[in-house]
Amino acid sequence: MIYWFTGQPGHGKTTLALALIQRIEETGMRAHHVDGDDLRALTLNSDYSKAGREANIRRAQTIAHFLHNKGEIVVVSLVAPYRSIREELKAAADVVECYVHTTDVRGREDRAAKDYEPPLEQFIDIDTTHRTLEECVNLVLETAPLKPAKT
Repeated sequence: MIYWFTGQPGHGKTTLALALIQRIEETGMRAHHVDGDDLRALTLNSDYSKAGREANIRRAQTIAHFLHNKGEIVVVSLVAPYRSIREELKAAADVVECYVHTTDVRGREDRAAKDYEPPLEQFIDIDTTHRTLEECVNLVLETAPLKPAKT
């Protein structure tokens, strides 16, 4: 299973992803984290143009899909502003799209994707404005319960 956290920078994607991974590991399963900032650092991609963002998204999808095909649980935290690219992966794999958003100002607005396209269907809507971290993780797991990794 792939849990894909998408939304603007500073809205809580990585925080939620790490909390979900902790919860997964508490069950005795393991999960792999693919983070947009880490991926950019690894690939030296500081290009926030549409082409640069698409390249980063496609790299994350390739890694997530590879691990998923190996039976692993994958948790992705990435802005991924383009709906059509996110939908490609949802069509090809067992993906739980989690749309993370807030009305709080958290200081990363300078990195916002002006052309961000929120999901329209088959996603978990996570407004982090008034929910605790635990409530958000519970929402994800109640909506899309863990499945043991294939062996």
